[in-house]
Amino acid sequence: MKPVLRNLMNYILVVALIMAPFQSGQASMIGADQVNTTVTAQADRIAVTNLLNRASTVSEFQSLGLDATAATERLAAMTDEEVHTLAGQVNAVPAGGDGLVVLILVVFFIWYFAFRR
Repeated sequence: MKPVLRNLMNYILVVALIMAPFQSGQASMIGADQVNTTVTAQADRIAVTNLLNRASTVSEFQSLGLDATAATERLAAMTDEEVHTLAGQVNAVPAGGDGLVVLILVVFFIWYFAFRR
């Protein structure tokens, strides 16, 4: 290789290395609160989905003229905050207490969050 061509290639490589960013990504630690919100949101969705998949809930939806799959689709369209509110309302009802109240709350919140937009 001729010295002139080699020097030109060296200059081009040096300029390319200078122009290229040395660090294109950044790795950092994430806080426990960020991990906790993701896990909480998933747990809330699972809890409400399990409630919607119960046979009593499905039969109540059918008696009200609602489709259970539509309710599940509406739940999937809800934001994490809306699902957290709904799961909080479901968890606030005493265990073994009024199951009808829980069902009414679930139906109301799905209807409210789905049609308020």
